[in-house]
Amino acid sequence: MQEYIDFISNNPMLSIAWVAIAGMLIHTTIKSKLSNVTDVDPQGATMLMNKQDAIVVDLRSAEEFKKGHIVNAKNITVSQIEQGKLSAIENHKQTPIIVVCASGTRSAGAGEKLVKAGFEQVNNLYSGMSGWTAANLPTTKK
Repeated sequence: MQEYIDFISNNPMLSIAWVAIAGMLIHTTIKSKLSNVTDVDPQGATMLMNKQDAIVVDLRSAEEFKKGHIVNAKNITVSQIEQGKLSAIENHKQTPIIVVCASGTRSAGAGEKLVKAGFEQVNNLYSGMSGWTAANLPTTKK
């Protein structure tokens, strides 16, 4: 025990950084366990689309969407979700929804907003479009 005390007193910045990283890791783990949004990888998203007719909601800007998106995806931005402009998917509250952004970070928060709006099966493509294209899955520009 004395070694730990000596280490902490000799390396206060390193100790503070370690505690901060451990705290963030615990927070992230607990938050993901309590979240109503399920993380899926590109293969899981493909299974949801093929077996359960999941609807893909692409949160990127219209310009990014035009450069390439998942086939049959609907382009609804985060600001539209925040404003409640969900007419494109309003009738699909029981259908699985897959939210997608460029890297998978914005989509988790947007997914939580969709859950609050009454959507029951919201999934986050945690690797985003970058993971989708890295897995060599199809995209379209239509």
